This record gives sequence, structure tokens and C-alpha cells, in this order.
Amino acid sequence: MFIDLHTHSNASDGTDSPAELVRAAAAAGLDVVAITDHDTTGGWEQAAAARLPTLGLIRGSEFSTQVKAGGYAHSIHLLGYLFDPQNPAVVHEQARLKAERLRRGLAIVERMVQGGLPITAEQVLEIAGDAPVGRPHIGRALVASGVVASVDEAFASHLSGRGPYYVQKVDTDLKVAVAMITAAGGASVIAHPRGRGERRALSAELIGELAEIGLTGLEVDHPDHGPSERAELREIAAKHHLLTTGSSDYHGHNKKLVLGQESTAPEVLESLIAATSGVTEPLVG
Repeated sequence: MFIDLHTHSNASDGTDSPAELVRAAAAAGLDVVAITDHDTTGGWEQAAAARLPTLGLIRGSEFSTQVKAGGYAHSIHLLGYLFDPQNPAVVHEQARLKAERLRRGLAIVERMVQGGLPITAEQVLEIAGDAPVGRPHIGRALVASGVVASVDEAFASHLSGRGPYYVQKVDTDLKVAVAMITAAGGASVIAHPRGRGERRALSAELIGELAEIGLTGLEVDHPDHGPSERAELREIAAKHHLLTTGSSDYHGHNKKLVLGQESTAPEVLESLIAATSGVTEPLVG
């Protein structure tokens, strides 16, 4: 089986609609795809309605979380799978995160406008639509305005966490998020734990602590990880009896990522599903 457990639609910061995403997944030859938009389950219904009989669908979300270390809040992304979207804690936290994303996004745009960049808040909000506002939406506005040639270039310059326009948002504490997903009947997997800024905060010791409170797995095979990172993460996962997944982190044409460029083993998917309560059933088989 050909399985991709981390993709994004325009319900968050991807460019494909949920229906387009599942059609693209089928066209790419995937047997199973997970829709994991940032801090929302808004694409679930459309993705499920558009699913083809040959394509399995795992419904999930990528939660914005943080770990405080060295006086700084480090951003960590946590994939939640097959949890109850009506769980009160999940509903509350996703609503709070959407509002926090809006506040942060508008603050970044305001700094850019003050710095003389030719974009507007209205432009970014139009690009985002009903999705939680993310930096890729601002990146698309920068591309449309001719400031940069691509969203990747925008992240390497104007949207960099070390740049003059960056504004931090207040995310969910990572341990709280793991416990919340578990209580909502789902499984949790840390996304790209050795990519971007995660490596500075996610020690092997912390991963062990998370495993003790319900963490299900680590996303090991990810485009951000090289061979040494993958080897280290497999060793940590084996020590703490965590599952190891593989995913593309597809965002449509926002990023140079291809559906299915990393894959999850079928037996890992079976174990992931078995770790959930069944409150949200996988659309597979």
C-alpha cells in the first residue's frame, strides 16, 4: 500500500480544495491519504464526500503547539488522527488557535506595511478565506505583489522567524495537546521532529515523557529529515515503543512537495488506527 499521512488543503494553508486534494492523491496512486490541515477540521466533510472508492481517507489535523525552553517558546507541530472533532477541549482550542493565527497574521502584515511592502491585510484575508490565517497566505500575497518569486523564497526572507516582521503566536502546550488528543479518542504523532526549529526543543528525554502520557508516534520519513535524523528518530521511537510514520507534508503549489514522496508502512497505519477509540472511523477498505 502507498500511504501519505500528512497533507494540507485550502481549509488551512494548502492550495488544493479538499476535493481536489483527494482527487490528486488518487491520481498520484495513493491507497490512503490523511487530510491534516492546521488547527481545523474544516475540510473533513468535503474530502470525505469527494473520496473515490479506491482511496482510503484518514481524517486528522495538525495542531500548533509549543515547548518552552531557555526562555523561549519553540513551535512544535503535532498531528492528531481520528479524534472526535466535537470534543469540547478540541473545539475550544482550535477556535482559540484560529483567533490567535488571525491576530499574529495581521500583526505581521502591519509590520510589513510599515516597512513599505506593497501588501494589505484585506489581500491576505481574501487569500485565506475561511481558513485559519497562516504565514503561507502572507507569502502568497508577497508573490502576487511581486516582492518575491515564490512562497519558499518568502519564508527564507520576509517570513523567517529571525526576520524583522516575525510575530510569535501563543500555541497550545505540547503535553496538554497530546493529552487532549488522547482524551478525544485520537492518536498523536509529532510532525517533522528534527526539521525547522523542532530540533532545538525536542530532546530524546522530552519525547520519552510524551510517550508516557500518550504520544503515539514520530513522523520520521519527512522531506525535512536527512539520513542521520531519520536514524536517530527510529532509535528514539524504538526505545519508547512509538510508531514511525512517513509523509509528504503536501501543500499544493505553495511548496515543492509531491504527494507520496514519503510513505507510511501498512502495518504502521494499522497500529495507528488501533491506538484510537474508533469515535472517528477511518474511511478505508
